[in-house]
Amino acid sequence: MDGQLVPAASPGRDAPPSGPADPAPLPLRVAAVAVARCAGRTAVLLARREVHLPRGNVGLRLRFGDGSTGRVYRETVVAHPPRTQRCVLVVSFRLRGVRGMGHRAFEVESLLNTPLFVGFPGFVSKLWLAADERGVYRGLYDWDDPDLAEAYARALWWVLALVSHRASIHHRVVPGSSRVEAFAAAERPDPTAAQRLSDDEVMEEDGWWRVTEVS
Repeated sequence: MDGQLVPAASPGRDAPPSGPADPAPLPLRVAAVAVARCAGRTAVLLARREVHLPRGNVGLRLRFGDGSTGRVYRETVVAHPPRTQRCVLVVSFRLRGVRGMGHRAFEVESLLNTPLFVGFPGFVSKLWLAADERGVYRGLYDWDDPDLAEAYARALWWVLALVSHRASIHHRVVPGSSRVEAFAAAERPDPTAAQRLSDDEVMEEDGWWRVTEVS
C-alpha cells in the first residue's frame, strides 16, 4: 500500500455527512518516518519535563454541530512560545471491536499513545474526547501552523487505521482560530450564523468538527 491513495469512504455510518473529502494520507514510508521522529522528539520533551497533563478541562462536555457530544477525559499540553499561525485541528475515528467497558479501558491505555503526537512540529495542546453516542472519538488540538497540522493528521491516519474503521477516520483544520476562541464562540453564539452557513456552499452544515456548546 506504500504510496498508494486509500479509497474514499463509501456513504454510510462512518462517512462525513457533507463537505469536502479529507486529503489522502501521506505515503506510508513518509508517515512512518514522521512518526519515528515524533517519538524521538517526545522522549526529549519528556526528559525536559515539558509535557503536562493539566486537569482544568477534564470533565467538560462538548457538543458539536452534528448534535453529538463528547466528554473530555484528558488534556496534554507542551509548553513553548506562542506563534502567530495558530489553528484548531479536530480528528475523529471509531475503534474496531470496542464496546461497553472497553471504552473505559481505551481511555486509560490511550495515554501510551502520547509519543505518537506530542513531538510533531507545531503541537501545542490536545483535548482527548471520549466516544460520543455513535462510538466516535475525537481529538481537539491547538496547533501552531495549519500546514503542520495537516501533515500530522495525514501521517496519523496510518496509526489510527491499525485499530479503527478506516472509513471513520476524518480530520478538519480550522486556520486562524484557537481552542479558546472556539469555546468562546460556542458560549456566545452568533444569531446570524445559521443564515451565513446556508448561504455559503463551502461550509459543512453538519459541522461534526465545530464546537457549538461547552458545559
